[in-house]
Amino acid sequence: MNTANKLTILRVVMIPAFLLVLYLDVPGASYWALAIFAAASITDTLDGYIARHYHQTTDFGKFMDPLADKCLVTAAMLWFVEAGRIPAWAVLVVIIREFGVSGLRMVAADKGRVIAAGWSGKVKTASTMVCIVLMLLPVPAMVDNICTAVIVLTTIYSGVEYFMKNSDILAQVK
Repeated sequence: MNTANKLTILRVVMIPAFLLVLYLDVPGASYWALAIFAAASITDTLDGYIARHYHQTTDFGKFMDPLADKCLVTAAMLWFVEAGRIPAWAVLVVIIREFGVSGLRMVAADKGRVIAAGWSGKVKTASTMVCIVLMLLPVPAMVDNICTAVIVLTTIYSGVEYFMKNSDILAQVK
């Protein structure tokens, strides 16, 4: 197993640790959760860089890296729903977009085409990670609302962009 894949697995292992710390609800728990989430987010950047720079790209990494990201973000957002800080509909928008883009990629792959991550998808991921980090800090409710809006708007924009740029793939579906 190469370094990039080890970092991806480390990110997956950090997800239950992140949630456990949040559910312990002890003084300082949100800061520990923030540290775990930030470290997990950094592994996302690092594993991608290492995989590309050192030619460690594998099928396992292509599958697990985006799955690990989606699980990390979904875990955090679901905790925020449970804590009453994000409405469930906002998380549903994120989940629908992820399923939609993943499905589009599967159809494209079946047709011999690869849909690489677009710029708007990278902006969506980065802004979502930053918003989650902010929300793990003791911030006023207004920051939660702004972060929710940023997450939803970047999610919708990037989802629409993926489908518009690849509408020819869906036109071929019978």
